[in-house]
Amino acid sequence: MQTLFRKNCLLCGAASDGDLCKPCLDSLPELPPHRCEVCALPVAESRVCGACLADRPAFDCTIAALSYAFPVDALVHSLKYQGNLTMASVLADLLTARMGAAALPDFIVPMPLHSARLRERGFNQALEIARRVSRKTGVALLPAVCKRIKNTPSQTGLPWKEREKNIKGAFTCKADLAGRRIAILDDVMTTGATLNELAKALRKNGANYVSGWVVARTLPYN
Repeated sequence: MQTLFRKNCLLCGAASDGDLCKPCLDSLPELPPHRCEVCALPVAESRVCGACLADRPAFDCTIAALSYAFPVDALVHSLKYQGNLTMASVLADLLTARMGAAALPDFIVPMPLHSARLRERGFNQALEIARRVSRKTGVALLPAVCKRIKNTPSQTGLPWKEREKNIKGAFTCKADLAGRRIAILDDVMTTGATLNELAKALRKNGANYVSGWVVARTLPYN
């Protein structure tokens, strides 16, 4: 009877009980075990990297599921640029499976898209993933509490300082978040400049703890 409900792995096509078969799941690009608890980049021993100690971001920690490398990048691209919305569930599962025993926040805020980009794409990939993570974790979703008010050029290819300048003042938040713990959910974290700018806006509205929840983290050697 179980064979009636078997699927084919989205990556290799083999018969599978889930969206990805066990061999493909086991071969996904994991992040190094020793990572900065703030930005999730590799560290040798300390819990916080030198860059975060020298210039503390507005967010307190980052939970990243995987490294942004093949085939995770292909799964993200399938959702983001090909409109394959079934991938939102796959990516949400990958994230929640690696969250461990982390304390849950009060709310999840998906990374906003500017209205022009939203019209162009037709959906916000961060919101699609966040909806599913919210259902799996039981953490309430705030889908419209923050807006992206600057239609900035793509961050891709810009160095850190330019990304920081590019995204400055891009977000506004309208809710009273006094004393609340917020998780910002996004698909990919590269330098953290966008996450940091949204975290600043959330803190201006009273959030006292802001974490980043991302499916994939770009590593320096990727």
